Amino acid sequence: MPSPLTPELLARARERAPGYDERNAFFADDLDELRAAGYLGPRSLSAASADQRLLAGFAPATALGLTMHLVWMGVARDLLAAGDDSLRWVLDDAECGELFAFAISEAGNDRVMTDSLTRVEKVDGGWAFTGTKIFTTLSPAWTRLGLLGRHDPTDGGEPTMVHGFLTRESPGIAITPDWNTLGMRATQSHTTHLEGAVVADEHVARIVPVGPQRDAYLLAISANFHTLIASVYAGIADRALELAVESAQRRTSLRNDGATLAHDPDLRWRIADAALALDALAPQLQAVARDRDHGVDRGTQWFRDLAGLKHRSVETARHVVDQAMRIAGGGAYRATAELSRLQRDVLAGIYHPSDTEAVHATVAADLLGPLP
Repeated sequence: MPSPLTPELLARARERAPGYDERNAFFADDLDELRAAGYLGPRSLSAASADQRLLAGFAPATALGLTMHLVWMGVARDLLAAGDDSLRWVLDDAECGELFAFAISEAGNDRVMTDSLTRVEKVDGGWAFTGTKIFTTLSPAWTRLGLLGRHDPTDGGEPTMVHGFLTRESPGIAITPDWNTLGMRATQSHTTHLEGAVVADEHVARIVPVGPQRDAYLLAISANFHTLIASVYAGIADRALELAVESAQRRTSLRNDGATLAHDPDLRWRIADAALALDALAPQLQAVARDRDHGVDRGTQWFRDLAGLKHRSVETARHVVDQAMRIAGGGAYRATAELSRLQRDVLAGIYHPSDTEAVHATVAADLLGPLP
């Protein structure tokens, strides 16, 4: 299947990106055009990863925002491929134009998916969620919200994590338009307050014990999220390297009798250093996506590999953007410069799960076993 990202569509997205950033505005026009082009539909993880990397090189915040929807498409697709049709309705709703988002992050909750500060109570016909979610990307536009919360049974039974989906029309949802950040501004990831918002029983995806679990649903979330996030930051690095090369070929030096900086040995080393780091990302991205598409079982190592992929992509992208800033010179420090925006956007990567500490804890546990 050919990518829906035509050169003309990408060019328009790049043209709009600075305005969204300057106005701190949602990428509404990008969303409309990408939806019309079929970008929001399900496809293999390999195809989605390649598309996200390409789109991020033109409009990073748009790509990051749509990652959340594409993760849910991937989760539903992966489960269906494994014979579990419990989320077939997600694909059906998406085909009808619904937009899916995430409400996972909570201030002070560093356990992310394994526990929650949001409390859940069983009610007639569903489960009522009460709590506050931060970084709810796509806040102005989502129509289906994937979330989780903790249920503590009144009979003293073991606590569980309830995963499900809210519809935007559900009572008990309030959105505070408080997204005013350094970068990735067009994602408009506002704070979401839940006060007894009910997930219908038919929209519950999983109920699992609190704590780390080996569950196909949870693994599918991790696989699609980490891979697509990694793809976005790889795309930012791609664009930064392009801008670095363009700058070196354009800027001249009095020290070198007016020759371009492309002849400067130090800057040539910097560009090569950035390219070498970026070259190492593609094989890992492609291998992870391919193995997920083909149902390869890496066992518990999946979590190590996925967290490591996201971490490596973000850190590599930050290094590449930094090298590009040094190569481009003072002009890149202007607020209107594209590299300046990429420098701000790439910083957001350190705040997505899994953070650096969690990644290293995951790898250490895989190698040394869990701490007592």
